[in-house]
Amino acid sequence: GLPISTSQDYTSKLLNNMFSYSKTKQDDVYKMLVCNSHLGSQNCVDKMKNYVWKRSKDGVYIINLGKTWEKLMLAARIIAGIENASDVLVVASRLYGQRPILKFAQFTGCKAITSRWTPGTLTNQITKKFLEPRLLIVTDPRLDYLAIKEASYANIPTIALCDTDSPLEYVDIAIPCNAKSKMSLALIYWLLAREVLYLRGEVPREQEWDVMMDLFLYRDLDEVEKDEDKEVEEEENEEENIEGEEDVNKEEEAKEAPEGEFEQAEGGEGGDFEATWSQTVAEQFLFCP
Repeated sequence: GLPISTSQDYTSKLLNNMFSYSKTKQDDVYKMLVCNSHLGSQNCVDKMKNYVWKRSKDGVYIINLGKTWEKLMLAARIIAGIENASDVLVVASRLYGQRPILKFAQFTGCKAITSRWTPGTLTNQITKKFLEPRLLIVTDPRLDYLAIKEASYANIPTIALCDTDSPLEYVDIAIPCNAKSKMSLALIYWLLAREVLYLRGEVPREQEWDVMMDLFLYRDLDEVEKDEDKEVEEEENEEENIEGEEDVNKEEEAKEAPEGEFEQAEGGEGGDFEATWSQTVAEQFLFCP
């Protein structure tokens, strides 16, 4: 038979050929590491221990990103399997998750709720905001527990981004990740949207998705205003520096040039102007009736 190393290489190549989506796994895991998606909390629920790799010296549980990636692919297949994209409902009560779900809804065509959850949205048909989705995606099971509870009454399957201390009651598919970081939430929804578009065939797998992850990243309005003010100040400082350099150059040129040239130039210009002015005045007087 084949040695163990060669057989493992053969099986990995075979799996890569069978499942084309696994080609981006390594790059996706690197991105999740950079965005701290592997950092959990200092508490861990029993049902989330299957997704934990180990515990750090600080007492923080570290999530196995391989399982996170596999759950992302599974969730993307479920979302892409729903024919009408508007039948998917995404909910986020957390501030850092509101912009990611809006961008996710924009690119995938699903519905998003970023405001406070209205009781009876999935159960009370009399309300104006009544919805009947076929799938519910939740950003944080602890904050969005009302949506999960109503989905359980209506038999709606639920996908949730779960931290190590998140309750998994009525959650059908848990995506283990850091659900408290804005970088992590932006990346998870970006990966999920990209895979959904790949599975639908709207974006070919051979090329990279041209949408940057920065669009999914939450930005505070105060920070944006501060950045704009800094840019304006830098532009003004640059203009002042350029004007100061031009003034210094003019002074240097004036010092280097001899005085006779300036007198001659000024005299020549003044003489020409006086001659032309006197000529026009004389012509006006000559042609007067």
